[in-house]
Order: sequence, then C-alpha cells, then structure tokens
Amino acid sequence: MTLYKTMPIIFKKGLLCALAIIVVDQISKQLILEVFLSSNAPFNINITGFLDLVLVWNKGVSFGMFASDNPYQSWLLAGLTTLIVGGLTAWLWRAGHLLLGVALGFIIGGAIGNIIDRIRFGAVVDFVYFHIGNFSWPAFNVADITISFGVIFLILDSLRKKV
Repeated sequence: MTLYKTMPIIFKKGLLCALAIIVVDQISKQLILEVFLSSNAPFNINITGFLDLVLVWNKGVSFGMFASDNPYQSWLLAGLTTLIVGGLTAWLWRAGHLLLGVALGFIIGGAIGNIIDRIRFGAVVDFVYFHIGNFSWPAFNVADITISFGVIFLILDSLRKKV
C-alpha cells in the first residue's frame, strides 16, 4: 500500500489547497516581477482610485515588522516559518473535518509561498496596495491573502457547533 493511499482524505484535500495556493502565488509574483523589472514600468501602477500594483520587497514579517538588512534574517524567518508549517502539517494530518483541513491548507500554502521568496530573493514580493483617502494598508500578495482567509476559516471552525 502506498503512502498516498493511507493518507486521510482531509489531509489530501488540505495539501491540494496548499499546492494550488503555492502555484498561484508564485505565478502571480513572477508576473509582477516581469512587469516591473523587465520593462520601464514605474513601481506604482494605479488600477483604480483605491488599488495599485506596486513592487515592495518585504524583508520583515507581517506589514514589514522587524525588517532588517541583516543577511541572516531571511534565513532565520524562513527556518522559523518552516517549523511552523511542520506543526500545521501535523495538525492537518489529524484534522477531522473539511473546513479545518482547508483552513490549514490555506495557511500552509501561503506560508510556503513566502518561504520560497525568502530563499530565492531574501525578501517577500508584495504587490497589492489598497488605499482610501489617507488610509492605506501595507502591500501584500496572494500568499498573505490566503493566510488571512485561512485564519478566518480557523475562527469559523472554532465557532461551529461541536457534536
């Protein structure tokens, strides 16, 4: 019997979500890099009155916190995130229902997408920038979006009626 056949179905579905997210995240980042780095495009392209495409190299964690030019920081963050992904993967193995499996798959996929950036570039590629009037949100990417939705799904899962 192969390992795949013995995997719990929710684990398989969570991994499939994670894999799809990694692919979409990396493709979107590659397209953004091609737009900004292989042309003379400005590093800020206005899409609407509240949405821009930008190119931001995030050397920190969420919202650029703890950003540093220390050459070891990206490796430290990638290593720490890998440990967290390992813990989340163990949790996914034991997940008993689909919402929890999808939530963990979203977080795992987004985290791995950002780990790939840290290893490849020493920073995470962020490119979606929302702003309304004087309010603005730090630039983010597909991986960040899926991590956020994964956390929302975890909260919803924790609120669902336990039988």
